[in-house]
Amino acid sequence: MKNMVKLTALSVLFYFCFIASSFAQDASIVGKWKTIDDKTGDPKSIVQIYEKDGKYFGQIKELFRKPGEDPDPVCDKCPDDDPRKDQLTKGMIIIKDLVKKKDKYSHGSILDPKEGKIYTCTLWIEDGKLMVRGYILFFYRTQTWHRVE
Repeated sequence: MKNMVKLTALSVLFYFCFIASSFAQDASIVGKWKTIDDKTGDPKSIVQIYEKDGKYFGQIKELFRKPGEDPDPVCDKCPDDDPRKDQLTKGMIIIKDLVKKKDKYSHGSILDPKEGKIYTCTLWIEDGKLMVRGYILFFYRTQTWHRVE
């Protein structure tokens, strides 16, 4: 009987540890995310977010292009002093130097390669979705990205 109680307690403990680790994984921004155009609602790209030396970065891995659109666009509107100027959008690092503070990632930048604009940004997870907010001064825009398995 004692062994059965111990086995049951151990099973319950294992179950709660498994559930807790699942929630912890979902709270991380690391992984692949489908970006959504906040004006049209159409998917735009897949961005891989990764951690390097305590900072977080995001690289475009795939683009969703419509018929008639350039299949390999470049960042021709990027600032002249930015090394990404005239580089292919696919493979480009668009999120740089984010730092995790509590449940948010901030103090870095995000590039909109279509417009060539660089924003200060903050990222956080909300209901399993990645909220991406870019700021210029007091103005901001927020997009919702979806995790890709």
